[in-house]
Amino acid sequence: MSLKQQITEDMKTAMRAKDTAKLGTIRLLTAAMKQKEVDERIELNDAHVLAIIEKMIKQRKDSISQFEAGGRQDLADIEKAELEVLSAYMPAAMPEAEIRAEVDAAVKAVGAAGPQDMGKVMAVLKPKLAGRADMTVVSGLVKAALSKA
Repeated sequence: MSLKQQITEDMKTAMRAKDTAKLGTIRLLTAAMKQKEVDERIELNDAHVLAIIEKMIKQRKDSISQFEAGGRQDLADIEKAELEVLSAYMPAAMPEAEIRAEVDAAVKAVGAAGPQDMGKVMAVLKPKLAGRADMTVVSGLVKAALSKA
């Protein structure tokens, strides 16, 4: 079953269970997926859906930090609940040791000589690690690896 079908099934389950919080989050996700399909005139595959979910997770994390800084814990709690629902669709996170190994392999494959080659290394890593690793962490590891080079 594709990720898109899984999300649709989970929406039906949330409707039957009258789980309004989960249902609302899943509806936001399906709306974002349909919007991308209409805008780009494509049928979404799992990679596209994961990219949408990653973007939504990043938005929720940013909102949580802003709400907590502003003293609005009630709104931060709503965002945290949405974050939990969205995170359930992400594949298991990759251990940092594996990420480091992928970064080292990519640096060698590209023949990166310094920080100016960061874009080339990230272009190799993004398709491999998308959805399985936080790309900000990957970016930091690439910077560290290239500053040594």
